[in-house]
Amino acid sequence: MSDPDLIRLFVEPLEAIGVSYMITGGVASVIYGDPRFTRDVDIVMELHGSKIAALESAFDPAAMLKWPAPRRDVSCLSDVYLAGNDPLIGWGFGRRVRLRLGGAEIWVAPIEYVILRKLEYYEQSGSDRHLRDVAMMFRISGDTVDTDELLQWAEQLDLLKTLERARRFSPDH
Repeated sequence: MSDPDLIRLFVEPLEAIGVSYMITGGVASVIYGDPRFTRDVDIVMELHGSKIAALESAFDPAAMLKWPAPRRDVSCLSDVYLAGNDPLIGWGFGRRVRLRLGGAEIWVAPIEYVILRKLEYYEQSGSDRHLRDVAMMFRISGDTVDTDELLQWAEQLDLLKTLERARRFSPDH
């Protein structure tokens, strides 16, 4: 099964029941940047009370266990985050992008949101992988970045120094 097929396993049920979502994390950084392996699909959802029962029935655990994996030693999972009252998430939902992936259309977080979250992940983990992802997004899709919005949010989140570090990061090493 291809990566788009795996992603669709998670988003098609959300689409069918009308749950607002956006793909972020590693999958989004691959879409905007350089292809690399990622084991999970990060999804942010706006989940309202009326959709909870539908969400429970949309993901049948027995059927999920039968999904074929591309290789026996590789698993694919989804990290789900609820929107809540996070202002950055609210801003991201207002700017999410509808993209075609394989045979389906999916909602993807805006590149600025993905960059900011990657900067936060770097600060939490110290993993250069996040700096590499940001550097590759700037290299490949930098012309689509709303620099003013990015700088405003980076300042608000106290990420300006980390943003500069990511811009100077050489992903080729």
